[in-house]
Amino acid sequence: MPLASYQIRRMTRSHLTTAIHWAAREGWNPGLHDGDAVFGLDPEGFLMGWLGDGPVASVSCVRYSDHYAFLGFYIVDPLLRGHGLGKAIWGASLEHARGCVVGLDGVVAQQHTYRRAGFELAWYNVRYQGAGRAASVATDPRVVPLSYVPFEALAAFDLAFHPEPRPAFLRAWVHLPQSHALGWWQDGELRGYGVIRACLEGYKLAPLCADTPAIAEALFEALCSRVPPAEPVFMDVPECNLSALQLALGQGMEATFPTARMYRGPAPQMAFSRLYGLTSLEVG
Repeated sequence: MPLASYQIRRMTRSHLTTAIHWAAREGWNPGLHDGDAVFGLDPEGFLMGWLGDGPVASVSCVRYSDHYAFLGFYIVDPLLRGHGLGKAIWGASLEHARGCVVGLDGVVAQQHTYRRAGFELAWYNVRYQGAGRAASVATDPRVVPLSYVPFEALAAFDLAFHPEPRPAFLRAWVHLPQSHALGWWQDGELRGYGVIRACLEGYKLAPLCADTPAIAEALFEALCSRVPPAEPVFMDVPECNLSALQLALGQGMEATFPTARMYRGPAPQMAFSRLYGLTSLEVG
């Protein structure tokens, strides 16, 4: 098929399923049920490149507001790399985010490519792998299903860990199939929350946010106890939070691979000291 026939089009929801399968092929281990929650963020921000009737490239650049967007699912068919297909769809995605600070989580090997596009390193993440465990004998009574927590409290708490409000996404994310969502509810106040969801391989704990290391540890153990002991559990940990690294290592997790959080534009201010696990490498 001549490369001159290359076309870039908006994805449909079913096209996103194809991109999620490609992400799995790349080893990124997306969630089994991420599609609806992710696509609902900004359906206009998902693009796919086509040669004839065949999809060959994908990218997303979801706008959370007029000021902030996040780029992910940047994938080109391995057999067609080096022909400018990725560059074209990349440019189209950034055009969608015109006027926004844009973030991404990229593999370190591509950091130089992103720098050329105006992105600067903010911090490194490390994906850690552990395992589920037997149910705890005694769970702290302050650990409760997140459905017990007023949604307004969750949305307000989450603002410390993301540059823009994301209420519709949160509503979907904490109710994904094959997932568990827990919060730390103390004296009428939410002081931590986490979600663990089924992925292509095992489960991913994403996000994990907490006011103190003790709360983070309690939520981590309670969430992992919802997963069979034989199942692997993954968490993307921001290296800038030493307490998060200590939690992962103290729980017997092992580092697998790093990614680089980068921004085109001023890096947003977030509560890094209370962010233990990222939500998604694809949408921030």
